[in-house]
Amino acid sequence: MGFNMQPYGIQSMLKEGHRHLSGLEEAVLKNIEACKELSDITRTSLGPNGRNKLVINHLDKLFITNDAGTIVSELEIQHPAAKILVLAGKAQQEEIGDGANLTISFAGELLRGAEELIRMGLHPSEIIIGYTKGINEAIKILGELVEEGSDKMDVRNKDEVISRMKAAVASKQFGQEDMLCNLIADACIQVCPKNPVTYNVDNVRVAKLVGGGLHNSTVVRGMVLKSDAVGSIKRVDKSKVAVFVQGVDTSATETKGTVLIHSADQLENYSKTEEARVEELIKAVAESGANVIVSGGAVGDMALHFCERYKLMVLKISSKFELRRFCRTTGAIALLKLSQPNPDDLGHVDSVSVEEIGGTRVTVVSNEEGGNSITTVVLRGSTDSILDDLERAVDDGVNTYKAMCKDSRTVPGAAATEIELARRLKEFSFKETGLDQYAIAKFAECFEMVPRTLAENAGLDAMQIISSLYSEHSSGNTKVGIDLEEGACKDVSTLSIWDLYVTKFFALKYAADAVCTVLRVDQIIMSKQAGGPRRDAAAAAGAGMDED
Repeated sequence: MGFNMQPYGIQSMLKEGHRHLSGLEEAVLKNIEACKELSDITRTSLGPNGRNKLVINHLDKLFITNDAGTIVSELEIQHPAAKILVLAGKAQQEEIGDGANLTISFAGELLRGAEELIRMGLHPSEIIIGYTKGINEAIKILGELVEEGSDKMDVRNKDEVISRMKAAVASKQFGQEDMLCNLIADACIQVCPKNPVTYNVDNVRVAKLVGGGLHNSTVVRGMVLKSDAVGSIKRVDKSKVAVFVQGVDTSATETKGTVLIHSADQLENYSKTEEARVEELIKAVAESGANVIVSGGAVGDMALHFCERYKLMVLKISSKFELRRFCRTTGAIALLKLSQPNPDDLGHVDSVSVEEIGGTRVTVVSNEEGGNSITTVVLRGSTDSILDDLERAVDDGVNTYKAMCKDSRTVPGAAATEIELARRLKEFSFKETGLDQYAIAKFAECFEMVPRTLAENAGLDAMQIISSLYSEHSSGNTKVGIDLEEGACKDVSTLSIWDLYVTKFFALKYAADAVCTVLRVDQIIMSKQAGGPRRDAAAAAGAGMDED
């Protein structure tokens, strides 16, 4: 007799199969536990000596990287509280493009501090008040640590660009940063528009070619397509380009229809007329002054035959994103079907040539003039995973360039800023009276995570480094950080390690916000998972897209 067993309490309210966790022990500390686990993953990858993670995602793709943005987006994190940290890291990655690791690791450290405070008997809301005071004060101090004169920056001055970019690139590819920064700075400065604030990250492309080493990498003004030209013409200089989206083929010209043929003559004439039609179209394109045809779809054999006859170079770009970029580089207007282009629709290229780089045939489309040009960093490396990681470093560099176009202020790098924040916040906490002074002191202590992690990842004695940093800073040398190569504390302005102010600003802000969000949760109520076959949403959405 089952019906007299009525469920009661929260059971009666929710569907079967739900889970309900509440209170400090079950919800808050469990959440903190999950977030700490996540930040432990990212923390060992912080900084130049950070270790790599080998992540295999649900589609069996292999990632070897220490880029926290990549790591957390490829791990499918289920835990709701840890997801909040991931979102903070992703927000940082979208906003600045670097510093996702700092965001997640710092948030994890703050939560670890919060856990200790809860075990001491503080209420989460007191911790939140303390942390909020802490972050506001920290941001105020951060503004005071900005290097004088760093706001007046010429974004076209290569040395200044490199000095600001170096830290971001070194944290991905330590030891290669000088070569990489050189390439990235060249690429960025070449496409920097008249008004740098409108700088578009998409204008710097990366072409990854296996073979050779980093020292073979180059910067090309224009695009590098990973395909050969269709047909026999492999090089054209100073020419006009016509772009057709639908493809260059006969059947693409007219609608489908049924033709009734009565006699052999008609059959002969029919194929002739089709041939004549294609020839007429190709001839029209050639007469409009174009020497290069770019097709977004298939190129028919017959059409190709006539293209050869009229000395037209034919390129095929199947990705619509690439096609769009190609139009932007050359200033061409893409035409829907094969027809005679207007002179205005044609784009211009300085040279299109097929070259062989490391056994791969690529088509280089270069354009010296034109402000909307695109540059491509051609990266060379021995394996795909090394190239992927180099690409992430370039990506960080380019994003940093974009951030410095908007706000070029810098703060001392190599953990000098963090130690100074820790020291000043500790002093600030003594001025407070309520219970939140403990929370502020804890907040200050959490900044030690950065120098500690940098030291540990480099195999140095963390305690000794932190104490000597403190003593240097309290005697007024606010720019002393860790020189990782020598394993000693040094003035970072002599090492020229600078971090962008905006990177730090957003990283700390997002981290503190995420932490307060996690601490505000006191119950977790999960409904039963919906039934139905688990279809891989990512695989379904990812069909037909290029890597962007």
